[in-house]
Amino acid sequence: MTAGNESCTAGLTSMSYLTCLTYILEEWTGVEDIGDYLSYAFYILWLLFPLVIVFVLPGVLVILFYVSILWLHIYKRKNEIKEAYSHDAWIGAREVLATLWDGHGRLWHGYELHGIENIPEGPGLVVFYHGATPVDYIYFSARLHIMKKRRCRVVADHFVFRLPGFRILIEVLGVLHGPKEACVRTLQNGHLLAIAPGGVREALFSDEMYAILWSDRKGFAQVAIDAKVPIIPMFTQNVRESFRTLGGIKILRSLYERIRLPVVPLYGGFPVKLRTFIGEPIPYEPNMTAEELAAKTKAAIQALIEKHQKIPGNIFRALMERFQTQKKED
Repeated sequence: MTAGNESCTAGLTSMSYLTCLTYILEEWTGVEDIGDYLSYAFYILWLLFPLVIVFVLPGVLVILFYVSILWLHIYKRKNEIKEAYSHDAWIGAREVLATLWDGHGRLWHGYELHGIENIPEGPGLVVFYHGATPVDYIYFSARLHIMKKRRCRVVADHFVFRLPGFRILIEVLGVLHGPKEACVRTLQNGHLLAIAPGGVREALFSDEMYAILWSDRKGFAQVAIDAKVPIIPMFTQNVRESFRTLGGIKILRSLYERIRLPVVPLYGGFPVKLRTFIGEPIPYEPNMTAEELAAKTKAAIQALIEKHQKIPGNIFRALMERFQTQKKED
């Protein structure tokens, strides 16, 4: 052991820290040629590093969700007495969550929100293209809360309500599962409501071509008609480059259609540039049918995609856009 240390510190024949560490490990473990094993281990780590990164980064999003949930439980515990005397005891908690998520969007994606002036003062139905994750909607709602002090409720798939620990987050943020009557009532009460007609199917099986997968869904249009509110189209640039899915695998598509659960793996979490664009509202027209309104809304979303998204999407290009300035006409 002493000889090994002396060889590490010899003045005339200095050696690298890695070689010195190898000597020490050989002394401690008694394993000869341990450097070869270390070199092989480092090679395997280097080889698998990209794969680890693309599947580990999505975990950061999950961690942020549970940090939010933990904060809400702490906030609830500290404000149980105030809750009885307040019309809304969660105001402070929402402020903190909005700041947390907006900060993440700014730092990780350089998030920008354009067209916020198209959000009406009263109620409205925000209709958006669904990326592999709804992270862009979360950033949008956080920025809206900070800039306009307004909440935007959202319609989510049934599986979200089954996620462990998410109940308090769903209640505080006003997440809805439906039915149609609940959505109409929310709008009639003067709130903003958001929905992605493509839902989980669009999230999992659309790709870098940004195909809109709405099938023949028109329930959202009927909600807007019944509530007599405008529809506000919304799209986020590069949302498909932030997270990608393995939705091109046919067996996974068949499995989803059978069990209707998001079994398709996703990867990414890349720090690409995200810009959300809010289009001009589609006003309520009493003589317009749900089919016509749905088609008009889909055309508006498609127009936003064609204007603001280079197709096919490219992860490297989206990363480079972090260093570019946005044109004024956008």
